[in-house]
Amino acid sequence: MGFTSDDFKPIAGRHCQLPHLICPDAVQLLKFHSAFRPREPFSRRIGMPANTNSLAQFWTPGYWFTWLGYLYMRGIVWLPIRWQLALGRLLGRCLRVVLFPRRRIADRNLAVCFPELTDVERKELRNRHFESIGMSVSEMAMGWFGPEEQLRELVTINGIEHLLAALERGRGVILFSAHFTTYEFGFASLKPYTPHLCGMYREQRNEMFNVIMNRGRGRYVDELFPKDSVRAMVRALKNNAVVWYAPDQSYRKKYGALVPFFGVPAMTNTATSRIAAMTGAPVLTYFCRRRDNPLGYVVDIGAPLENFPTDDLQADTARLMAALTDYVRDCPDQYCWIHQRFKGRPPPYPDIYRTEP
Repeated sequence: MGFTSDDFKPIAGRHCQLPHLICPDAVQLLKFHSAFRPREPFSRRIGMPANTNSLAQFWTPGYWFTWLGYLYMRGIVWLPIRWQLALGRLLGRCLRVVLFPRRRIADRNLAVCFPELTDVERKELRNRHFESIGMSVSEMAMGWFGPEEQLRELVTINGIEHLLAALERGRGVILFSAHFTTYEFGFASLKPYTPHLCGMYREQRNEMFNVIMNRGRGRYVDELFPKDSVRAMVRALKNNAVVWYAPDQSYRKKYGALVPFFGVPAMTNTATSRIAAMTGAPVLTYFCRRRDNPLGYVVDIGAPLENFPTDDLQADTARLMAALTDYVRDCPDQYCWIHQRFKGRPPPYPDIYRTEP
């Protein structure tokens, strides 16, 4: 869960960074590097998502912006949900102005993925996307600090029968997901149906934010694995756990391969197929989106993928990316476009973030 440090550029001085936003990951609005305190290793053990460290230790000026973000998130959850989202839209409009490098990345991504749209239509989509980024701060706050009953009332789950049937096999379940701006919102509603809910996290440079993030996610997630911790994931699946897994971002390490995303080759993690083969766990698509009328959220869980995995990692991953592409087209403003999805492609593919697409 989360984005890489490469997704952020310092814009407010050498000691602070603003998000690309965990799109979800709006998380990174709090990601400010302390100038007065060296980075400490994040000491939370695997399987202990709720960090019990006191926030009082983070009193130095380098954490003051994080404190402002934390207090803002704790406060807005007491407002009506429509007010929270309205504030989020306003925040997103401000971010669109401030985060020019991220706005440029979004423009590049949208030009490549939606060539059928006019320039005006893509600009409108990009503006709505930044509003969704701002709203993701409110949605993240609700997911981490909001009343559990209200969270569940706002979420409709389609396809829960697929998850329950997959769990009966006793081999665990891989929920193939992606970085939508809404993804922090669905776990409260998912948890009652899972014996053991797991996910992967990405340690942030800001130690205070690590504590806040894992406390918030620990409300509903039983176990968090460090990113790329395949052994821990396999162990959990063998104990019939449900694992939320979002391998949709640019991936240039081992098992990375060029796979079409919106029909355009992009470096992609092919590990989902390999892990499914190792464990026998069924793979189900799991996506979450916001709806406006009536206001609420929809979690869509697909049926277990048939004839998956195969011996062809790239073909399996292409199938997953095709399913993701279809869902993104239904709510394009809610997918994270400020991540450099097409970064790191080998020659002869151009670097679209340095040249015109």
